[in-house]
Amino acid sequence: MQQLATQTNYNLRDEIKAYWSARAETFDSQPGHEIFSEDERAAWHALIARHLGAGEGRKALDLASGTGVVSHLLDDLGFSVTGMDWAEPMLERAREKAKARGRSIRFFMGDAENTLEPDAVYDVITNRHLVWTLVDPKTAFLEWYRVLKPGGRLLIVDGDFVNPSLVSRIANRLASLAQSFGIGAKRPHHGPAANLTDTHRSILSRVYFSKGARAEAVMALLKEAGFSSVTVDTNMRAIHKAQKKNFGFLKGLERATQHRYAICAVK
Repeated sequence: MQQLATQTNYNLRDEIKAYWSARAETFDSQPGHEIFSEDERAAWHALIARHLGAGEGRKALDLASGTGVVSHLLDDLGFSVTGMDWAEPMLERAREKAKARGRSIRFFMGDAENTLEPDAVYDVITNRHLVWTLVDPKTAFLEWYRVLKPGGRLLIVDGDFVNPSLVSRIANRLASLAQSFGIGAKRPHHGPAANLTDTHRSILSRVYFSKGARAEAVMALLKEAGFSSVTVDTNMRAIHKAQKKNFGFLKGLERATQHRYAICAVK
């Protein structure tokens, strides 16, 4: 991938696309990406319903849909779902999953910053862990505003994955010290595959939110794009409680103390 990045006209957006294509193989095996319990599924349903209401056949566009995790949650709630992603390996897995579960979710390749979808066609737009990767979030937010119907809602689930909390820094330091003295098992790796870690860090250092996607900064850009009634929901406790059963203690503590949020905005 580093070799690809040196090719002529191979820019940051291409590198991001290649990175997520490479991540597809192991994406669903990682807690925090796929859902591993009915408790977690119920917690996600509650979060989505809290901001978007019941589906009732309304049209939903799930951007950066990946392997279709959020798309399936929306489908569970009765939305008519279209999942869009620009990594074909992710889409292949999403389609296989929908087929296996007997779901009629439409998945297709597209760019979240330039969807090429018609004006005012969707009732809701969702995305999870997309905003931190955006090269030009203002352009993306204007695009999302365009394809939403008047009164349509946008739900962003994201976080600041750059600046760890004090609790997280202390926990990680204690874990490193313990391991240096041979105490405890090596911490399990739940993040990017080892050979992609450097690529992940490189991308993170060059995207728009390289200093961290703080909720207040995302809100400001949404308002500039024309959205109103922009609200931040940091009550992710039920989701984190369900997820921590699949994490070690320190990883669960890190996740629970990160700046994670859901932002809902209205056209």
